[in-house]
Amino acid sequence: MSNTPEHLVKSYSVELNKLHAMIAEMGGIVETQVAFAADAINFRDADAAGRAIDEDRRVDALEAEIEAFVVRLLALRQPMAGDLREIISSLKMTGDLERIGDYAANVAKRSIVLNQFILPFSLSGIAHMARLVQENLKMIIDAVGERDAEQAMEVWKSDQIVDDLYNTVFRELITYMMEDPRNITPCTHLLFIAKNLERIGDHATNIAETVYYAVTGEVMPDERPKGDSSAYAVVRPQA
Repeated sequence: MSNTPEHLVKSYSVELNKLHAMIAEMGGIVETQVAFAADAINFRDADAAGRAIDEDRRVDALEAEIEAFVVRLLALRQPMAGDLREIISSLKMTGDLERIGDYAANVAKRSIVLNQFILPFSLSGIAHMARLVQENLKMIIDAVGERDAEQAMEVWKSDQIVDDLYNTVFRELITYMMEDPRNITPCTHLLFIAKNLERIGDHATNIAETVYYAVTGEVMPDERPKGDSSAYAVVRPQA
């Protein structure tokens, strides 16, 4: 995060700037991972899938490095007030970024399996969902770097659109499976891909909440713009 006030101990400011740089690096890697995973689905690009999977090792290693750095910072500097809030928030964000990386790698792995099938239907819904998730992820990573609470709130609100699209994709895939049993295997993989994309959106929303808190010292409203029951939208019994 930028715009950090100068501290009396210059080395402390240097350490905080290093933490911000590490978070930015991790965010950039994860953003690239998701982009590779999206290309793997949209263009049946096995090379992009492999790169998304490979990048996961870098994300995991950086998460461990940041965790160790934060523990050291807490022990040696004993931060208070805004500094403490910001350091703890950074630790929370690394956890969400790591999970986003995991989901991107999972999407990429399933896209490789899907390349074995000739799909008799369009993947436009999945492609649209991937695009929305990428846009939200880019926005929240920018908000982290700029300490932008308003942009974080915008990402938080837009998660509902991702959930609504997930519901639509879920219904479509169930319909394809019911129409032709040969669609069951590829549609099952696509269901997992759609769920992974939805979860990437959830973690982007988590980061938005953390950024908002780090910047303002306040929590977002209790009513989150999403519904955890989205996955069950089409299996509820009709009245």
